[in-house]
Amino acid sequence: MQVRQLGEQVINQIAAGEVIERPASVIKELVENAVDAGASNIEIVTAAGGKTLMRVSDDGEGMRQDDLKLAIRRHCTSKISDDDLFDIRSLGFRGEALPSIGSVARLAIQSRHREEEHAWAIAVEGGREQPIIPAARTRGTQVEVRDLFFSTPARLKFLKSDRAEASAITEIVKRIALAYPQIGFSLSGADRQALSWPAARGGEPHLARIAQILGQDFVDNAMDIDAEREGVRLTGFAGLPTHHRGNAQNQFFYVNGRPVKDKLLLSGLRGAYADVLARDRHPVVVLFLDLDPVQVDVNVHPAKADVRFRDSQLVRGLLVGSIKHALVQAGHRSSTSNASVALDALRVHAPGYRSPSSPGGAPYGPGNGSGALYGQSASRWEPEVFRPLDAAAASAAGFSEQPQAPFAGPTGFDAFGVPSADARAHEVPVESEKTRLPLGAARAQVHETYIIAQTGDGVVIVDQHAAHERLVYERLKEALAKKEVARQILLIPEIVELPEEDAARLAERAEDLEKVGLSLEAFGPGAIAVRETPAILGDMDIQGMVRNLADELAEWDTADGLKEKLDHVAATMACHGSVRAGRRMRPEEMDALLRDMEATPLSGQCNHGRPTWVELKLTDIEKLFGRK
Repeated sequence: MQVRQLGEQVINQIAAGEVIERPASVIKELVENAVDAGASNIEIVTAAGGKTLMRVSDDGEGMRQDDLKLAIRRHCTSKISDDDLFDIRSLGFRGEALPSIGSVARLAIQSRHREEEHAWAIAVEGGREQPIIPAARTRGTQVEVRDLFFSTPARLKFLKSDRAEASAITEIVKRIALAYPQIGFSLSGADRQALSWPAARGGEPHLARIAQILGQDFVDNAMDIDAEREGVRLTGFAGLPTHHRGNAQNQFFYVNGRPVKDKLLLSGLRGAYADVLARDRHPVVVLFLDLDPVQVDVNVHPAKADVRFRDSQLVRGLLVGSIKHALVQAGHRSSTSNASVALDALRVHAPGYRSPSSPGGAPYGPGNGSGALYGQSASRWEPEVFRPLDAAAASAAGFSEQPQAPFAGPTGFDAFGVPSADARAHEVPVESEKTRLPLGAARAQVHETYIIAQTGDGVVIVDQHAAHERLVYERLKEALAKKEVARQILLIPEIVELPEEDAARLAERAEDLEKVGLSLEAFGPGAIAVRETPAILGDMDIQGMVRNLADELAEWDTADGLKEKLDHVAATMACHGSVRAGRRMRPEEMDALLRDMEATPLSGQCNHGRPTWVELKLTDIEKLFGRK
């Protein structure tokens, strides 16, 4: 076959296939151009999810007549000097966006530079360029895109509904707006509810913009991140583990001001939260990475969403280390939203309580959108994890109220082992000095599951199992780091029957499991004999723990996978060796548990990301009873 050169229009349409995937791609390119032009206000208008209309207006520098003529030609740009692709300091640089858009849509541009007497306008329809003409406009640029993909109708079939495309545009604008709080953004059109984010002023503009877009709830439950290593700086905010979501949509990463979705950064984020979040939950973060442009390649893909770091391990280590440090600094801090969720639930079930917004003032009830305790927000926990075992279920699961082996705790909680009757408030004197401590003074245990403590201005409710699980886990990790995991020999080895393949996996990993204090060996083709367990776990559910470990090994069974995930193994063991719901505790035990929580990092959530305690302020409780 004869080789021939493709025409300019076909070349532009091929390029458009990489750059312009959907209406949101167009908005991304146009808004980034406005940011690069030094705009202080950017207005976006859409219709039909951007399929029929997209208009982006800014008050930036604008373009001269000659610049406007070149702007619609491929590979024409003002954003890189000396053709240096390794020193890119702008969002755009490839010079492909406008010609790509013009090849698949009806493109019209009006722009006025501050040195020009009037504006100029130019249009491109399906790759056909129109003559440039004078126009009336104040300083800045307006780009209007109509009938996207009218020249390539086959691509229209791959677009989603108007609502879905409009939502994708909103998400793109959010991501850019978070990085540039000094710029005002407005988003409107017949296909959406108008949004406006004024330019943030004051000493903390990024925090103000985050509050505008993600809400004050995230700001109240975020940890400040500011770390630097070898010229790479990481700043921003990371949510507490108890402030999580069901998907990763609220994770925002920026590299030198550019919104990115990078696998290395996502992997580092998962690693940083691995100890404190369940696998199906996702943290909320807004993080900014700043480094020398020479150290990062942003020219990986025409869409410019992927980047490559020259020293990827340095970047990943900085991300993981800084977030883990912030988690430790947060100590026993827990999400502030937990209290509001609990109060909402109490209001819902309070006799005679009526919603001001419900039809006819009808009382709140299940499924009426009232913000019920569970299931309304992905940042809130599920009820089944808090459900206490009844006596029959506890017996079937192998739990009992037998004395537990003493543990080694920093303040002595684990020295108490003999269970007692529920503690009652009148039996526990209020110690005023303890009410001034963060978690207050223990006053009672209810349903043999929850500890009630009194603070100076409220009440703290603690889930005893979740709290002790975190304490045990942190001690196991500390022992692992020091290679000092003490083990206790079982008088009679525990025989656990398993499928042959699971038993074989555990036997192969026996040497690795010894590092966390678990000694086991094969006992026939379908069984494992457990001979030693970590002393810190005391009287534990060995059968359940070994089966859980077998399931996890089946999921990530690689040559060295277990060595890299010993902390996860320790978490599984801690879960099975902690104080169970249904165990009665003496007042001294409850108080010692609170003091241990205050002294232990990350104790605000268990190993699965669920809160270990909730605080209810006295003023809020009084409102429930109409006292204030």
